[in-house]
Amino acid sequence: MSNQVPNIRIGHGYDLHRLAPLSGAGERGRPMVLGGIRFVSEVGPVGHSDGDALLHAVTDAILGALALPDIGQLFPDTDPKWAGANSETFLAEALKLAAGWKIVNLDATVILEKPKIGAKKEEVRKNLARILGVDQGQVNIKGKTHERVDAVGEGRAIEVHAVILLSRV
Repeated sequence: MSNQVPNIRIGHGYDLHRLAPLSGAGERGRPMVLGGIRFVSEVGPVGHSDGDALLHAVTDAILGALALPDIGQLFPDTDPKWAGANSETFLAEALKLAAGWKIVNLDATVILEKPKIGAKKEEVRKNLARILGVDQGQVNIKGKTHERVDAVGEGRAIEVHAVILLSRV
C-alpha cells in the first residue's frame, strides 16, 4: 500500500447553532452574520464566537479534507480567548494549514427559516471568495428552509453544510 497522498481531497463541514432573540429576557443571540456578512434579523446565533455558522462549516470542511482536528478542537468554546471572535480568524488559520493545497470549489447550503439569504447571496459569495483567495465562480451558496420541521424549521436554529474540493498545488 502506498503512503502517497492523493492529488485531490474533499472535505465536508457542518455547523448548527441555536437561535435566540437579540434583546429581551433570557438567552440572547449574537447579531446574524453569515459568510462574514451581517443580516438584519430579530434573532441570532447563540455561540461562543460571533456564531457565523457558514464560516464554521467552511473551516471544518477544509480541516476535514486535510484530516486535521476540527474547529472545536482547534478553537474550543471553553477558551475565553475565542469569546466573540470573528470567525474569519478560524478560516484564515485553516487556510494556513492548507498550505500546498488550492481550493477547486466550495459548495455550501445554509438551512434557515429567516432571514432569507437570497438578497445577500452574491455579497456572501463575493466575501467568501475574497477570504478563500479564489474566483467567485468557485463558490456556491444555497439557501434552504426546513419546511417548519424541527428546531431549524421552527426558526430556533440555523444549520449549514459545506463541501470543499482541494487539489495539490
